[in-house]
Amino acid sequence: METVLLQINNNKAYKLIEDLEALNIVKVLKKSTPTKGKLSERFAGALNLSDEEYNSFQKSIADSRNEWNRDI
Repeated sequence: METVLLQINNNKAYKLIEDLEALNIVKVLKKSTPTKGKLSERFAGALNLSDEEYNSFQKSIADSRNEWNRDI
């Protein structure tokens, strides 16, 4: 057996896939699509940083932004 990822662009095709699943010809592994929205909302808390790690990360970001403003 081989696992393949499909993007279904048509409701009739989706119905066909559902019928094939009902006949045990294929198995749909994931039926939902990723939610659209702000990336900040989708990934908030994904790093699970301690307070010290968070502060270090924020300092690194600030330092890199400050480098953009430097004259070369």
